[in-house]
Amino acid sequence: MRKSQWISAICILTAAIIIGSCKTKFDTTKSNFTVSRSDAALEHGRVLVYSICGGCHYDQSVNKFIGTRIHEVPGIVGKVYSANLTNSKSNGIPPHYSDAELKYLLKTGIARDGRFIPYMLRPNMADEDLNDIIVYLRSNDPAVASADTTIGISHLTWIGKMAMNMMAKPLPYKSDIKRPPESDSIAAGRYLVDNIGCFHCHSKSLTKLNYLDPEQSKEYMAGGMKFKTPQGIEIYASNLTPDKQTGIGNYNRLQFVKAVKYGESPRGKLHPPMPKFNRLNDSDVDVMYAYLRSIPAKYHKVQGH
Repeated sequence: MRKSQWISAICILTAAIIIGSCKTKFDTTKSNFTVSRSDAALEHGRVLVYSICGGCHYDQSVNKFIGTRIHEVPGIVGKVYSANLTNSKSNGIPPHYSDAELKYLLKTGIARDGRFIPYMLRPNMADEDLNDIIVYLRSNDPAVASADTTIGISHLTWIGKMAMNMMAKPLPYKSDIKRPPESDSIAAGRYLVDNIGCFHCHSKSLTKLNYLDPEQSKEYMAGGMKFKTPQGIEIYASNLTPDKQTGIGNYNRLQFVKAVKYGESPRGKLHPPMPKFNRLNDSDVDVMYAYLRSIPAKYHKVQGH
């Protein structure tokens, strides 16, 4: 390659890095939505926040939603810390967002300042559940009471910034979504698997997830995604399809409930980042079990399982 070609290649690469590292801004909501508060909404919101947000934002050492280090992010991407979800006016999320902005963030991934945050997308969540989540986040419950704590500041490398901007595709805002009735166990289970986020970890790759239509995610629920514990130990997400050799095809209902709620499977104890969903009621876990038994079985032997 001639010198001029080398110079051109370097210039193109440099431009790609600069463009990939630029922050992209999007329009946020202009809605005047406000939540409807009740004791039932508060209690249901508590269950949802622990079950949906707890895996990333709950620090068990202090029993508060002050955020944590996301150890699963490869070092080449940088360091990522989840946000403080307490009512801290200095660095908590809820006090700086309106109800409408919080709802829009969870639906589309667009923050109030126009940034796209591709971590916690819930485009298919019912309006009633979003209402209850915001009610709880605004409450004085000890877990979300003000805590002026900074766990760490996220820092992305240029590779991380490029990857982030490649994923910068805000989702459409879907309104008037209703939660399926529990009597329709398959639909109710699909809804919970989607919104609790089971498919985020138990599919092929974080970059191959389809948030709008989760079942179209690559290797949906077949497991194999690699994670690291805080101690640096590598673990792999299990196969949750009903395959009898490599999945949960031989789990009975009680075994599944025990695994999901208490972290104890027939194969042994489950390890972080898999949380214990012990705030879900048994009927919630039952419909998740019914749904997972209904999806196509995939033979996929996962390392360590």
